[in-house]
Amino acid sequence: MCEEKVLRGRCIVEGCVEGEALVTNDAISFMGTINPKTGYVIERKHEIEGACLKGKVLVFPMSKGSTGGSYMLYDLVKNGVGPLGIVNIEAESIVVIGAIVSDLPMVDRIDIGQIHTGDYVRLNATEGTVTVIPKQPKG
Repeated sequence: MCEEKVLRGRCIVEGCVEGEALVTNDAISFMGTINPKTGYVIERKHEIEGACLKGKVLVFPMSKGSTGGSYMLYDLVKNGVGPLGIVNIEAESIVVIGAIVSDLPMVDRIDIGQIHTGDYVRLNATEGTVTVIPKQPKG
């Protein structure tokens, strides 16, 4: 049986959500990496190319790219295909602005190496914590 672990970081945008983690070690630009109408990662050769953000807690080190990314993140959420929350190593102003206007819980200063795609996570951004329940192996 896998033990849950609690990671502590810094609150960026308050709120609490829980769901399946979608994790990448690649930086994300919300302007060009993700289709704002579908929520699918469309950037060629991105580590999570083809994955959908909808209903996931998105875990990535930091963002990259254009200031328009704030609005693209807002569009994802408005269109119902965005993530439930965001976990970063280092928050960056473009994503922070997008998370604020989208009311997306967000934390940073988290060791994302402790979270894997498919793990169940409880993000309590208000407290700055991420509780990770490891994905159970099949069989």
